[in-house]
Amino acid sequence: MSIEEKDFGKAFLYSCYVDKAFGHEQFIPEHVVMFQLSGETHFDHEKGKLVTKEGQLLVARRNQLAKAFKYPSKNTAYQSIAILLHTDRLKKYALDHQLSSDKKQSTDINILLEGDAFIKSYFESLAPYAEASDRVSPQMETIKIYELITLLLERYPSLKNLLFDFSEPFKIDLEEFMLKNYKYNVPLENFAKLSGRSLASFKRDFEKIFRTSPRKWLQEKRLSEAYFLIENKRKRPVDIYLDLGFENLSHFYASFKEKFGITPATINSIA
Repeated sequence: MSIEEKDFGKAFLYSCYVDKAFGHEQFIPEHVVMFQLSGETHFDHEKGKLVTKEGQLLVARRNQLAKAFKYPSKNTAYQSIAILLHTDRLKKYALDHQLSSDKKQSTDINILLEGDAFIKSYFESLAPYAEASDRVSPQMETIKIYELITLLLERYPSLKNLLFDFSEPFKIDLEEFMLKNYKYNVPLENFAKLSGRSLASFKRDFEKIFRTSPRKWLQEKRLSEAYFLIENKRKRPVDIYLDLGFENLSHFYASFKEKFGITPATINSIA
């Protein structure tokens, strides 16, 4: 059950849960800075998994696929504040302060840092913004964003290469990319961008490689993996449908029944 998930301004998101929750945003279009106030966030991404614990700071690079699972602690609710660092704001900050990345493209995807008194104090200062979100003007938002960028660069100078890397995804092997990322439930436009293609060239290249349309292939691939996990790994549908990219359990059951002619619950009883 969610207590609260509130946007305040266009760049801030406050989350509070008393039960485990799944973060549905799986494509990260802009750099994100998240501070863990309490509980834990389990973050699955292309290079593995990481866990942010109370007092830790996560800096996530833009243009990546990821899944966030939010867990309250034993005695307290889950609480976090996430801030989007929009590219246009970062470019303006870099111009104003004559900053640039030291190398062409940062290889860092996600960076986990220990927050200190300055970081904690900054995020605590956002509480009034969350409580009176309708009064947060664009000017106020920009001031707080610039304060965060300055604080990050002062406390963690190595972040400069990630924050001011404005390069875009380049063309990569589409088959390898899709086999690695088919479980993410994102629009085709996101798959296209991350593979370094326009939507039209993505669809064209995809059909050459897989001999079918992207939507049909994604559905078939996810359902086949579901069948394997249920039959061979004894997984329960409720434990895998989100991981495999289905929006809800009823959608998963209906799609499964349409493809295989049986419900997931009957697989092992038949076997």
